[in-house]
Amino acid sequence: MKNIIKRQYKRIVILSSALLVLSLSSSCSSDYLETDPTTAVSEESAYSSASNLMAIINGMHRDMYYRQNNSQGQNGQGGIMIMMDALGEDLVFPSTGNGWYVSTVRWQDQVNENGSNDFYPFQFYYALIRNANLVIANGPTVPTANATDVATVKQAIGEAYAFRAFSYYMLVQLYGKRYIPNTTNTQLGVPIRLVANEVPLARNTVEEVYTQINNDITEALSRLSTSRLTKSHFNDRVVLGLRARVALTQGNYALAASSAKSAREAITGGFAGFPLMNNATYTAGFNNLEGNGEWMWGAAIIADQTDYFGNFGAYMSRNYNSTNIRQAPKAMNSKLFAMFPSTDVRTKVVDPTGQHTALALPSTYSKFPYTSQKFLSVSTSDSRVDVPYMRAAEMYLIEAEAKARLGDEAGSKVVFNALATNRNPSYTGATTTGAAYITEILNSRRIELWGEGFRFLDLKRLNQGLDRTGANHSSVVVNNVLTVANTDNRWEYLIPRAEINANPLIVQNPL
Repeated sequence: MKNIIKRQYKRIVILSSALLVLSLSSSCSSDYLETDPTTAVSEESAYSSASNLMAIINGMHRDMYYRQNNSQGQNGQGGIMIMMDALGEDLVFPSTGNGWYVSTVRWQDQVNENGSNDFYPFQFYYALIRNANLVIANGPTVPTANATDVATVKQAIGEAYAFRAFSYYMLVQLYGKRYIPNTTNTQLGVPIRLVANEVPLARNTVEEVYTQINNDITEALSRLSTSRLTKSHFNDRVVLGLRARVALTQGNYALAASSAKSAREAITGGFAGFPLMNNATYTAGFNNLEGNGEWMWGAAIIADQTDYFGNFGAYMSRNYNSTNIRQAPKAMNSKLFAMFPSTDVRTKVVDPTGQHTALALPSTYSKFPYTSQKFLSVSTSDSRVDVPYMRAAEMYLIEAEAKARLGDEAGSKVVFNALATNRNPSYTGATTTGAAYITEILNSRRIELWGEGFRFLDLKRLNQGLDRTGANHSSVVVNNVLTVANTDNRWEYLIPRAEINANPLIVQNPL
């Protein structure tokens, strides 16, 4: 019997459920599906009502911030976000601390097919895909007694398609080769699994995976509206933001620009849109999902759902009293910091001295130059930090970059200047042109989205190598991994050995 765990979901009072699936994408053992019988209900009961169907979606959103494998650092999307930035050059680990994510910083995780951190993203996203497949397959036959039930089922299926698109987008970027615009992209991606079974599948091409992603985005948009339960859920604006991300990766710049604009803007006579936050809000700690109008999608963790030392804030905040924060506070690349003037609010959350006197940190906290206080936990004893998955600022940057690459530099600068002057009231407008202007956009993207899980994926998208030289990286911490060429095989995560052993049709990436 496949079972689902009953859990209380965030601010929703009802008990909700999430499929506890630790399976791989293909022929896994049924042992992965075992659950505690005292807290489980049958999978079949999940499809007995609209509210139970939505409860599966609720559980999937909870798994985004509370899904562990065998390590507290593998905590849902937040943990993967940290990995994506640890692989880059802008998130600096000034010391090894107590070891969390240091193997990631050293580029050791993705080349160890037996490694836990190589396996975790694969398992995490395919578990979400399996649940999405179940909702998509069973949702149409769920009994509906009234218009509210009909709307609930429609929302649940729409969110399932969005989850599947998001998960495949992450998987193909990690385990496949980069998407190359204007080519056939026959290089291997990941298996496309659209049915919740364990039949072995071969890897689809990168192009095929992106076709499926875009099909799922279209299906999600046909079912979702601007309404949703909380900002942790998908609505059509978030899905438009996801479409903008995907289109930018594929080099479909016209679609990227239009989708990004639609995602963030208000709708006449209806939806208020996502206005950019003011500078005071920017420096308030990045911990107010529902109260910050710029945040489009994220996770708000309430007290009885916290994971203490596994939360995003236990690694990325400046003030939580954990060994990791005390010994290895996260810093910004000093070269990136130097690119922006002191009038830019994004530099105000970084202390070049590392003292952070305004926080009155205890003497037990190590102090390193250029440490960031962008993320502040609830308190030194409470690690909760709302996790940002998507913000309007990203949409401005996508639109600006896409328009610039289309040759519409004037239109791009209207968008870019709106963001830049919000972040820096002294900014007088972009004066660079051509490639230099695109670089200015990309540097703004680097500092704006610092710590939010984009840098490794951006480097891969842009076909740029890693360059940590000349900054504040410790050669000891990074194990002398200061540069990685864009042609290096390590830009592809290895397919986990457990999946290869279970799936005779899958092949490994080059070592």
